[in-house]
Amino acid sequence: MAAFIDLSGSVAVVTGGTRGVGAGIARALLEAGAEVVTCARRAPEEPVEAGGRTARFLPVDLRDQEATVAFFDRVREDYGRLDTLVNNAGGTPYRKLDEGAAERHARVVELNLLAPLTASLAAYEVMRDRPGSGSIVMIGSVSGSRPSPGTAAYGAAKAGLEHLARSMAVEWAPRIRVNTLVLGMVRTELSHLHYGDEDGIAAVGRTVPLGRLAEPSDVGDACVFLASDRASYISGAGLLVHGGGERPAFLDAATAHT
Repeated sequence: MAAFIDLSGSVAVVTGGTRGVGAGIARALLEAGAEVVTCARRAPEEPVEAGGRTARFLPVDLRDQEATVAFFDRVREDYGRLDTLVNNAGGTPYRKLDEGAAERHARVVELNLLAPLTASLAAYEVMRDRPGSGSIVMIGSVSGSRPSPGTAAYGAAKAGLEHLARSMAVEWAPRIRVNTLVLGMVRTELSHLHYGDEDGIAAVGRTVPLGRLAEPSDVGDACVFLASDRASYISGAGLLVHGGGERPAFLDAATAHT
């Protein structure tokens, strides 16, 4: 995708863009020609690079409102503009509801819903006066549309994130387009923590209709499209990036008894 879309001259911020899905998004934007700024609480061990170019890193805790506003002010001062914001930062440990205090679950909601809201509000102040339309992309999850035992607070936050994006798309039109990428399972450097060894990852991949987990580059390509003028009439949408979803369990159960 990046080879066919030219984002040269544009500036993009990718939150949590130093590893995993976020790094894949940053690489795709770099390959498309954008100037890319990544942020996280800690600097990456290695810079994110692609196409002979390197993403800039600035530290920030997106749960800190003042620090987040200062971060986006820095982007405006250094680049004079902001064209794309990808709200990727997030995540959750596996914890059943009755195994953690309410404040622990609240922190998951804070990171996955309130932090993207804070970042979007700060980015809006930078993007609102730019010529043309800016683009905000929320990184959602299928967990927001199905039961998520063990990650219930995360799923609830992702459901709220998609609704937030639709409301922003109405309030901030026509200056800023806001969309959500609804992700299924993505293969990252941490996949072994969830799915075990390579055989386990492959077995999980076979439950997806397309036969594999997504790669971070798959998500990056979708972000490049939504950031580009080719998506100029797409706003308030939820784009499913899940390889066809999950094969219904009843199909396997029925096959096993025939």
